[in-house]
Amino acid sequence: MQRIDDEGGRTQAAEAERASRHTPDIPRPISAHGIIGNLKTTALVATDGTIDFLCWPNLDSPSVFCALLDPERGGGFELAPLIPDARPIQMYIPDTNVLLTRWLGETGSAEIVDLMPFLSQDSQIGGRLIRRLKVTRGRTKARLRLWPRSDYARNIPRIDQQDGFVFLSDENGLQLRLQTDIPLEVADGELTAQIDLKAGDQIDFVLDDLTCEEARNRRITADEITGEIKSTIREWQQWAGHSSYRGRWREAVNRSALTLKLLTSKQYGSIAAAATFGLPEAPGGSRNWDYRASWIRDASFTVYALMRLGYQEEATAFTKWVAERADISDRGRLEIMYKLDGSSQVQETDLDHLAGYGGAQPVRAGNSAATQLQLDIYGELLDSIYIANKYGEAISHRDWLGICDVVDHVCEIWQKPDAGIWEIRREDREHLHSRLMCWVAVDRAIRLAQKRSLAAPFARWIEARNAINKDIWENFWNEERQHFVKAKGTTEVDGAILMMPLVRFISATDPAWLSTLDVIGEQLADDSLVMRYKDADGLAGDEGSFATCSFWYVECLARAGRLPEARFNFEKLLMLGNHLGLYAEEFDCKGNFLGNFPQAFTHLALISAAFYLDRALDGRYGQWRA
Repeated sequence: MQRIDDEGGRTQAAEAERASRHTPDIPRPISAHGIIGNLKTTALVATDGTIDFLCWPNLDSPSVFCALLDPERGGGFELAPLIPDARPIQMYIPDTNVLLTRWLGETGSAEIVDLMPFLSQDSQIGGRLIRRLKVTRGRTKARLRLWPRSDYARNIPRIDQQDGFVFLSDENGLQLRLQTDIPLEVADGELTAQIDLKAGDQIDFVLDDLTCEEARNRRITADEITGEIKSTIREWQQWAGHSSYRGRWREAVNRSALTLKLLTSKQYGSIAAAATFGLPEAPGGSRNWDYRASWIRDASFTVYALMRLGYQEEATAFTKWVAERADISDRGRLEIMYKLDGSSQVQETDLDHLAGYGGAQPVRAGNSAATQLQLDIYGELLDSIYIANKYGEAISHRDWLGICDVVDHVCEIWQKPDAGIWEIRREDREHLHSRLMCWVAVDRAIRLAQKRSLAAPFARWIEARNAINKDIWENFWNEERQHFVKAKGTTEVDGAILMMPLVRFISATDPAWLSTLDVIGEQLADDSLVMRYKDADGLAGDEGSFATCSFWYVECLARAGRLPEARFNFEKLLMLGNHLGLYAEEFDCKGNFLGNFPQAFTHLALISAAFYLDRALDGRYGQWRA
């Protein structure tokens, strides 16, 4: 194994070489990708057949492939037929996360099936990636280049060929095995091959994470691989079939649900905010964060979205996971995000050796926002727990005691300034959205206790809920301008204010809200795209329109009775998804993707907007949630 960078002093020549690589070259745009996964980790597969992003063995582990963030240094798994002037097409096997990439040309056609099978409890491997290349017409050559770069591309793994297998290892414990039936050449830390194929020929590539010696030399047959492909398709389709959604835009809603499911951890019950790190929110800028963690906010919203579609299991698993966090918390104080296993998020690190997507630097792993105070997380958490208990499994006595500690903590701290939902890296302020969600936290706890006849300090909680309500009207309603403001002492609005009617703090047709909605439309909306804010946030560069706020705006328009406008905006947003119906965090002015991908926040907001808008168009209002 080679260590790519000396951790000691760097020479001027090395710095010059690094600078020369930091160019805005983007061979594969964010939107030109699909995603596969096994509820433990995920991989991005580009339309040219390259896997250019994979963290292994877990979604929040260091990367093995990240050519998406550095095409020359990051590592990748390139596989494609060499068909002249072929048209590439990428699709999912219906109602699954099994990806099919096809090449159609005059002289021939071929396809690759990519998937990560689910792991059984007694599995002898820690993960498996299957790639099956098949020629469907004519003759063609195919090219393979596998160049792993482990530990965020700081290491070149050792490559050993033994007994018909290829073993990849590094000093940090990486143990991968590649199985294929074609001869491979090894040179300069990569595996390459070029092969001749005819119609009907197929070649399998199986990359395994070895967890025990017994599996080291066991060869998987072609029939077994076919069986794993079929069983993976069947399991995904069975899961998708549990959806209760039968409304308009069903394909977009189901794809969003399948994407959210990919971001859940089967082992822990936690839910990641996105599958990637380091993808920029501003072209070439420094807004490059790591979203491979479980934000209490994003995960709670995800549970709510999945519950709406009839998925109870995920809600129960997340509720148990977060209740464990509350149980071991310091008197109800939760962190805003955790690693997927429930431990504290790692310190933010700049990966200066990576060129960055389109030259956007620094690429970051870990997230320093974990140390911020963000009071809104308690509202999203209690809202999801309330819904999960209303329509699913009842909360246990021990878990309820932990939740009571959380609510008591909210009653003590709701007046504090914080960093807010947008995680602004400057001085804390008193944000309307944070105050609003503190109200939600106490309100939902009171409702849950009443519904389940649970013991609770009702007098204290009701007093706190009323005090927060009064504070919002006194300090965040601008009488002169006739609209709510985003922070105490300001006159501006932000996209988070759109949550006010969605959490039922105020009626969606209240004149005070309608005037606020108009101001948001005037100041933040550009056609169907909505910014989350427009004032300076202390960071260089301008970010794009925020996809989640754009879908929230659609739902607010629908709730306000402006159905034609809401539907038109929603249809426009659907056209901005990629060829598979996936979304990143933001859009640039042309509708191109910015930020980490795929983004749970965007997909759950899409589900929520579709859910309400569909019912509103049919004249069915508020039938799901009371």
